[in-house]
Amino acid sequence: MTGYVESFEGPYCRIEVDGNIQAVPREQVDPKVKAGDAVELKEGKWVTDPAATKRRTDEIKKLMDDVWGS
Repeated sequence: MTGYVESFEGPYCRIEVDGNIQAVPREQVDPKVKAGDAVELKEGKWVTDPAATKRRTDEIKKLMDDVWGS
C-alpha cells in the first residue's frame, strides 16, 4: 500500500491513500518520514519511498512551472 504524507497533527500522521486521508498513529510511521513524502507500508510501518517522492516532487514542480513559467 502506498500513500502521501499530508501533515502531522499531535500523535497522528495524516496519510492520503487512494484519495482518502487516514490518521495513522506516529508509532506506525518511520521517524525519518516528513510531510510531502511518498510512503509505503512495509511490515506494519510507513516508510519513505525515495523514488516515488522524487517523481512526485518533479511532477509538482513541472506543473508549477507550466502555470507560472520559470
